Amino acid sequence: MKLVHIACAVALALASVAPYAQNAGPTDPQIAAIVVTANQVDIDAGKLAESKTKSKDVKAFAQQMVTDHRGVNKAATDLVKKLNVTPEDNPTAQSLKQGGEANLSKLKTLSGGSFDKSYIDHEVAYHESVLDALDKTLIPSAKNEELKALLVKVRPAFVAHLEHARHVQAELGKSGA
Repeated sequence: MKLVHIACAVALALASVAPYAQNAGPTDPQIAAIVVTANQVDIDAGKLAESKTKSKDVKAFAQQMVTDHRGVNKAATDLVKKLNVTPEDNPTAQSLKQGGEANLSKLKTLSGGSFDKSYIDHEVAYHESVLDALDKTLIPSAKNEELKALLVKVRPAFVAHLEHARHVQAELGKSGA
């Protein structure tokens, strides 16, 4: 049941991308803000998980999230500077930030197996939602070819993160965590 709540919360956060699909879609500056915010949310959760978990699998996953999402943010930041684009705050980026803060607040109250399960369940739902947003809104809406190419280039990493999170989730389920 908790997974359903997590999935709903993540879906609601990313659902605010949906209104763009009915018109022209988010602009490139809005996409830049969404990408940076989505990555930062995962960096923050990963840093918390690194410090709280006792599970070597969860710790390794969290370290990978911090490293990989920092890399994506650096690439996105470098590109927007090169293109002389200022990321534009928007409802989707704000919703992602609020969802990330709510997730951190919840995770900070948990420990042990409860923490690990909640963190990993959220990561599975989050990466599913991010991939959906990439495929249905962000990549199709990107007008600048370099921005679109960056989004396409990082997509396989999000798929790998989702697969890794599902694997850790399955292992936690086997151990009863």
